[in-house]
Amino acid sequence: MDLVIRPVRSGEYEKPGEITARACPEDGLLGFGEDDPYLGELGNVAERAVTAEVPAAVDGGRVVGGVTFVPDGGPMADLAGPGEAGLRMLVVARAARGRGAGLVRTCVDRARATRGCGGIALSTQRMTHSAHRIHERLGFARAPGRDRNPVPHLDDIDLLAYTLTF
Repeated sequence: MDLVIRPVRSGEYEKPGEITARACPEDGLLGFGEDDPYLGELGNVAERAVTAEVPAAVDGGRVVGGVTFVPDGGPMADLAGPGEAGLRMLVVARAARGRGAGLVRTCVDRARATRGCGGIALSTQRMTHSAHRIHERLGFARAPGRDRNPVPHLDDIDLLAYTLTF
């Protein structure tokens, strides 16, 4: 079955949240594992959908991934500056990884179609090498001047910045 990318529906908000809640600790992406306070924010898709777009990867009617796309600023913009879209909280269930879900490409296409948008900014963890490869294949470049640590009292959390300019 082919994966389809479409907006997450209100009755499906829990699924990408569950995938995130499982994948992030399993992949070692949260400093405090299942007790990490950021896990609640990652899992709250309903709240994200109020101020951002949440495309979902769907396989045979089942949501297997999602991403938060911020086309024009707002509280979810994070790293994105004026004239940039933001891409955050990308997750794909382990069983669906490597199949070319297309969530990042969908966000790139959506950003290109957004009036006044000149690019996309995102951050990713240092250890997510497969994500780095996806971003680079789609034309994103490292932006080391925008790297950051969102939790300054923990010096082992580094988010690497990537940008794509149109």
